[in-house]
Amino acid sequence: MRNFLKALAVFVGTIIGVGIFGLPYVASKAGFFIVFFYFLLILGIVITIHLIYGKICLGTKGLHRLPGYVNKYLGAGWKNLSFLLIWTGLTGASLAYLIVGGEFLKFLFAPYFGGSNLIYTLIFFSAGSYLIFRGIKSISQIELSLLFIFFAILIIFFLKALPFINIDYLKTIDWKFLTFPYGVILFSLCGLAMIPELKEILGEDRQKLNKVIISGILIAAIAYLFFVFIIFGTCGVHTSEEAISGFAFTLGDGIIGLGFIFGIIACFTSFLTLGLTLKKVFWYDFGLSKHLSWFIACFLPLVLFLIGIREFIDVIGITGAFALGGEGIIVVFLYKAFLKKKFSKKMNPLLYFLPLFFILGFGLEIFYFIFTK
Repeated sequence: MRNFLKALAVFVGTIIGVGIFGLPYVASKAGFFIVFFYFLLILGIVITIHLIYGKICLGTKGLHRLPGYVNKYLGAGWKNLSFLLIWTGLTGASLAYLIVGGEFLKFLFAPYFGGSNLIYTLIFFSAGSYLIFRGIKSISQIELSLLFIFFAILIIFFLKALPFINIDYLKTIDWKFLTFPYGVILFSLCGLAMIPELKEILGEDRQKLNKVIISGILIAAIAYLFFVFIIFGTCGVHTSEEAISGFAFTLGDGIIGLGFIFGIIACFTSFLTLGLTLKKVFWYDFGLSKHLSWFIACFLPLVLFLIGIREFIDVIGITGAFALGGEGIIVVFLYKAFLKKKFSKKMNPLLYFLPLFFILGFGLEIFYFIFTK
């Protein structure tokens, strides 16, 4: 039971990351019910992709990440493509955590100690990269504790916001932004990179892995919608891109410190686990040394931040639609090859609709950037 809780904490803590802070802003543009519809549409697809990837991980001996599994069942060409996608996806996600995590630290501590956004981002990066260097055991113990704090703060948010929530805010819809939520919501729900980590924690227990996947994604989705209801229902047109500053503006300074602590926890836990996963892609699947793998995984997002890529809504939207959507397509064809090689079985034909969904998602994101942004 303890390993199950650790695995669930790592999984939920990874999924609930910086994406949660973009969702209220997306809802303020498109409308709460459009966001709710996207959640209903994407949720089953995301769970299915995670479950079939879990079957591949458990059915394959050895320590791998997505490029390693792809190389084994689809060949070197597909491996390079999968590596490009997972590298882009994890690096984009880590960059988003640096952008917002550093901002939250600054908002929380700069009034007392001063300092620039860069200094606080470097503090956030230094603490995270150290724990990534330490490995999964230390991270899993931290995740479990921080997850309880995370949900406790979410409940406090609700209680503080309850007198200010205006249901009329939730009724607005702007069809101009119909395609806007797709990439951000897909980003916010995807924990595909963590499935091999769950295998390391849980061993070969298929039932436990499936329970962690399903319950973890559902917990994250419910927490997201609850968070959107609280923030957008309270702030309306004053909803900020990262959610918390607008929330603090509406409720007053009494909530601001707790809000930024909430943001730091959510960003930090995900930064840890995704950084560790990217490290192991280089280490397990490409044979680089452990320390070099850590260095590349941690420092590339920092370099991107330093050269000025700091618009976090754009980062998570593009990362979700293109990198994570591309990973979903690869997992479907990987599963097909896995079944054929391991069991001489054919894949359920309905699963072929999943790549079509992700391709449609590419189109939605392109439409938004060309015609709406």
